This record gives sequence, structure tokens and C-alpha cells, in this order.
Amino acid sequence: MDFFIHKLATGNSDALSHLQFEKFSRGVFSNRAIVQCKSSPKGYSIATTHEYANEFVRFLAGKLGERKTKVSGVIVSTKPLPPNISYESISQFMGIKKYSIEKELSGRELIQICDTVPRAFIGLSFSFEDNELKIKPKAPKSAKPGSDSKDGPKVDFCKLKTRNAEVVKDLFFDIGEFKQAEVNHDFVIEQIITPSDEPDPVKMREKAIRKGKIVRKLVVDGVSTVKEYAISA
Repeated sequence: MDFFIHKLATGNSDALSHLQFEKFSRGVFSNRAIVQCKSSPKGYSIATTHEYANEFVRFLAGKLGERKTKVSGVIVSTKPLPPNISYESISQFMGIKKYSIEKELSGRELIQICDTVPRAFIGLSFSFEDNELKIKPKAPKSAKPGSDSKDGPKVDFCKLKTRNAEVVKDLFFDIGEFKQAEVNHDFVIEQIITPSDEPDPVKMREKAIRKGKIVRKLVVDGVSTVKEYAISA
């Protein structure tokens, strides 16, 4: 599985990577999709901001397959969940619905959830074999230009421990092997192309294509580099 930054940087944007940018207007959005990773003989310890939550769930669910594991956390959505997704409880604040999940699910069932509510935030934690995923069970903050604080946002919304090198190679696709690395992104949205044949303003925003670039700031074993990739999402 390709994660969304890799898709965009290689010109392979799809419906899922497009969803990551629906909320953005024109402007510069700093401190996005931050990833920190430490490599050791025991495997990889990865921490990220919220953008990778759904993708981590989907990726690990694919590895889990038909097997089941205990899953806990929340699904956050502005719309009601369809009947095929069961939950334990629901809370609501200012139109945002938070559905609590705690049950055994298979990887196939997790992927079905991701496919059924692609615009929802899937904050589900689970583990199996050498993989342990922990996602904070709360709604991520809305995207706003600039950083969350003077030092930028905390990189602890998603935590993944794994021995699967495939994850790391995709998150850090443009560097070689390392012991410790961090990548931070600025999303620079320069142009928004809206469909002329769509009268519904909500659907117009959802279908609009954002063009610009990703400024990718890497620190790899203490060495800093900056790379830029043109994007269309």
C-alpha cells in the first residue's frame, strides 16, 4: 500500500489521497503529516500526526486478513454510520458524532469500515503478531494555516510499532536506510480547480482539484534536507 504523500509525490493521486485535501483552501499549511521513526534490531517505532490514522488502519487490516483481533477506539463522523457498522456508544458535540468501538474484528471487516465511511476519521487501535497500532480516540483538530504551537504540533496522535519494513520504505520513500528520521511537510495550495458542471456547492468543494506543491523537510540521522514535489489532488 502507498501512503498518500508517496502517491502525490509520484503523481499517483487517487480518491483516498484526494480526501486528504478536501478541507484545504488556497494558502500554506505548515506542520502537516509529520512522521518520526526510530529503527532498531527489534523493529521500527513510528509516531505521526493524525493524517495517517485511516491509512495505518487500512494497511494493517490488510495484513491481518481474515483473522480477528480486539479493536478499540472511535469512528468520528459528521454523518450517521450506516446500519452495517455496529458500535457500543455514541457521543455528539456541535454536529460531530463520535462512535465508540470495542469488539473483535477481522482485517476484512476493518477494511469494510474504511471503505464504507471514507470521510470519517477511523481512530481504532489494535495489535497482532509484531504489529501494535495505537491511535488517540478523539477527533483531530481542523486544519488551519500555521503551526499548532510555537514548537509545532506534538507528534503522538498515531503510534505504530512494527517489524514491517514496507511501512517505513513508503513513509520515507526518498531516502535510504537510517537509525532515526523525521519528516515534516508544508502543503502549498496555489490553485483550486472547481468542476463547472456541479451546481451543489458542497459537492463542488469535494470534487475540486487542489494544485500546488509539498515542501518535504527531512532530518535523517541529524542531517537536514528539503525536497519539493508538485501535487494535484
